[in-house]
This record gives sequence, C-alpha cells and structure tokens, in this order.
Amino acid sequence: MLTAHLPSGFIAGRLAQRHRIIPAAMPVALVASVLPDADMIWFHLVDHGSLHHHRYWVHIPAFWAVMAAITLPFLWRGRWRLTAILFFAVVFLHLVLDTVGGGILWGVPFSDRLFSLITVPPDHGHWVASFLLHWSFGLELAIWVWAIWLWRRG
Repeated sequence: MLTAHLPSGFIAGRLAQRHRIIPAAMPVALVASVLPDADMIWFHLVDHGSLHHHRYWVHIPAFWAVMAAITLPFLWRGRWRLTAILFFAVVFLHLVLDTVGGGILWGVPFSDRLFSLITVPPDHGHWVASFLLHWSFGLELAIWVWAIWLWRRG
C-alpha cells in the first residue's frame, strides 16, 4: 500500500466511533494507521535506503504482538482498554495492507522472509509507477472511496 493507510485508519476510527465508548477513537486510529511508516524517517535520513523499510522493527508483527501482550493486561479493566485494542488492531491493519504487495516479516523470529500476497513486477521506470499502474492499486482506490463516502456522510 502506498496511499491507503490513513484512509483505512479513518474507516476504522469511524466504525469505532459508532459505539461512542472508545475514548479518542479517531485520533488513535489515524495515528496507528500510519505509525509503522514512521520508519521512513530513518530509512531516508539515516539508512539512505540500504535496507527495505519493512524490515525495521515497526513493521514486524511480532514486535507489535509483544507490545500488545505487555500493554493490554495493564489496561484491561480500565476505560482505555478498547482504545488500546483499537490502536493495536489498526497497526495490524497497516501490516495486513502492506502484505498485499509490499511484503511483511510475518514469520519473525522463525523466518526473515518478506511475505506478500502478490508481486508487483517492475514494469515501469520507477517503482512508484509500477505500483500505481498495477491492478492491485484498485484496492487502494476502493479504500479511498469508502473513506470519502464515510466522510461525506458525516
């Protein structure tokens, strides 16, 4: 996914707001939807693209599973329980969306293979063009349409 993480967070936040029992649902969902891509700062400014950014710890599902296992028991009886569940669910949504064509390390610590549902061939001069012109970009567009529809509905 290139562009659909924030709209997917908006969708999750809007669905969570329906219950009106999750404090700060929308800001939490929006932050969680893009948080794994914070590694792009390191990727561009420090690492200079030498390692695929999906290999950094913020894109490793095992890291987030451990964080959830540590955090959720402390919040389980409090009013922030559902907010924390929403946060981790949306982070995992980001990872699932990245699995479509980008590859995620779902097998860590047992495998260092990036798992991907499809392979986007480098058919065009730049990798971004290859992703934008691949049929799978239709999924991103569908997420955008859904998010805009929800937003317009108010």
